[in-house]
Amino acid sequence: MTLVVYNTLGREKQEFKPADGNNVRMYVCGPTVYDYCHIGHARSYVAFDVIRRWIERKGFNVIYAQNFTDIDDKIIKRANEKGEDPVKLAKTFIDAYVEDMSALGVREADVHPRVSAHIPDIIETVKGLIEKGFAYEAGGDVYFSVEAFDDYGKLSNISIDEMRNEPSDLKRHSRDFALWKAAKPGEPKWKSPWSEGRPGWHIECSVMSSKYLGSTFDIHGGGADLVFPHHENEIAQAEAASGKAPFARYWLHNGFITIDKEKMSKSLDNFFTIREVLEKFEPEAVRFFLLLTQYRSPIDFSDKGIEEASRGLERLRNTVRTLQALSRDATDEGVLSPAEESMLTAVVKAEVDFARAMDSDFNTAGAVAALFELASAANAFLKKNPKANRLVLKRLMGTFLDLGGVLNIFWEFKEGTGSDDTETDGLIKLLIELRDEARSVKDWDLADAIRDRLQEMGIVLEDNASGTVWKRAIS
Repeated sequence: MTLVVYNTLGREKQEFKPADGNNVRMYVCGPTVYDYCHIGHARSYVAFDVIRRWIERKGFNVIYAQNFTDIDDKIIKRANEKGEDPVKLAKTFIDAYVEDMSALGVREADVHPRVSAHIPDIIETVKGLIEKGFAYEAGGDVYFSVEAFDDYGKLSNISIDEMRNEPSDLKRHSRDFALWKAAKPGEPKWKSPWSEGRPGWHIECSVMSSKYLGSTFDIHGGGADLVFPHHENEIAQAEAASGKAPFARYWLHNGFITIDKEKMSKSLDNFFTIREVLEKFEPEAVRFFLLLTQYRSPIDFSDKGIEEASRGLERLRNTVRTLQALSRDATDEGVLSPAEESMLTAVVKAEVDFARAMDSDFNTAGAVAALFELASAANAFLKKNPKANRLVLKRLMGTFLDLGGVLNIFWEFKEGTGSDDTETDGLIKLLIELRDEARSVKDWDLADAIRDRLQEMGIVLEDNASGTVWKRAIS
């Protein structure tokens, strides 16, 4: 099947064809590290984590870069408020970001460039833009001239002619933006040909993405709020500097997140950091909740939504646990029954449906629906066929873990085998064995007491012809 993506540059779905054969070069705008990451960051980075995983699943080699903005007005302001060094403050929140993303199952990028480590690269790029007539110095600052770049506005479909122009003493056009800013007293600064200062916001991504991925690369991602002006300005700087277009071939933007149908805002007291959310909910359930919506669509974040997602995830887990338990004592002898052959057909259908959804602009909602459909078919099959052929059971379990691996869910199960070796599962297994022994000698009081204790722990036992299967209760 062909992977089709929605390209913001052109506003249409396009077949995905990397420029360099089997290699995909991908850049996603990282956080400005002046505070703990919020749930909007989680939405974006989980989405692009899955996009990366699916592209890899398609057989491509992905080189993934994501920056850290560790020099910025917001960082300086927060550092001054706290009486801290801006670089130290940024490092604190970079470490926090890494912890938060790890908790959500987001893989680190291949390279995480920081602005502070690329000042010489930025200065050289700004020099080149001035020499080519795309930028000008004004009072120690350097500005990019939007009127000098003919294609300005091609990503956001904003025309310079329609922009309100109110030139200032420094700017020739009100939409001209800073490439270099002269430092104010007490701000971090570096020497440059124009002043002791620091880079503007937009130039960093153009320079660092080009440094690690080349002057033209495949995917540039970020939130929909970055289309203008940040990504528009990135394109102008990068293409003016290199003389090559396009800067990025496919622009992917994730949708906004609201809180109980209102825009997330500290002033509305509905602003939640990832850490605050993870104090209330299981990280895997939060990730699963975010994947129940296709990445370009808006998400309304609520406790109820995560609770429903958690219950759905638990239903899928319970299906895998049942398959895991039944396959231990099953055999692979004999000819497959019509029911078993039908089950294998359903497995293939689920794999096709999952792939079709992911190939349609990374539609994780459709991919999850394929998993739920397979789970329903599997549970109906297992209820009637508890002694099914082990090959069928293994094929079913392998499919759940394989497709779940693309979304990076089912964390409790080790690859191919499940979670038998974890301490918790080992204890449950031991208690089930003790209960079986009690039942064998007709010690019903002890057997019932063990069952009741497990139920208090949220573990439900199901006795069938093949033995006892345990599941976690779905609240």
